[in-house]
Amino acid sequence: MLETLVTSKTRAKLLLKFFLNPSTSAYLRGLADEFGESTNGVRVELNRLMEAGLLECADEGRMKVYRANTRHPLFPELQSIAAKTLGIDQVVEHVISRLGNVELAMVTGDYARGVDSGLIDLVLVGKIDRSYFESLAEKVEGIVQRKIRPLFLSREEFERLRERLASENTLVLWGDKRSMEPK
Repeated sequence: MLETLVTSKTRAKLLLKFFLNPSTSAYLRGLADEFGESTNGVRVELNRLMEAGLLECADEGRMKVYRANTRHPLFPELQSIAAKTLGIDQVVEHVISRLGNVELAMVTGDYARGVDSGLIDLVLVGKIDRSYFESLAEKVEGIVQRKIRPLFLSREEFERLRERLASENTLVLWGDKRSMEPK
């Protein structure tokens, strides 16, 4: 969908990368490698997004690191579009709210880093009706055209894995985002 509105595939990938999870930052070469594109093509699109004020750039040593400008007036809308493009909003609406006592739901892995790999790693914390999840997930997978790979955790299991999950890029979809902060 985003590729229809944004004519440059590289620009669409950059918007997804940075606006899906605003804590994501990246270097030019890393982006070029990840997207399988030339550094020049990625640089042109980074510069356009910088000129529009959508991205920020900071020097780290001899390299520049890019990240979303969360203070831009369009940031909330662009983040919403990125989530809708990947279908995450549908996962939340159609699956999580009907599963029982869900305390926390988050996306980890590629999607949390803004990479559309076709696989959504979903971590659910609480007392989850797993059989109901499977029936709903199958329907949602058909809608979003991506495979959902769940990890079900009790509160105690989550507490044991909290630091490891917090050290990775995670995108909290449901519940208190502060629960991901280290204790």
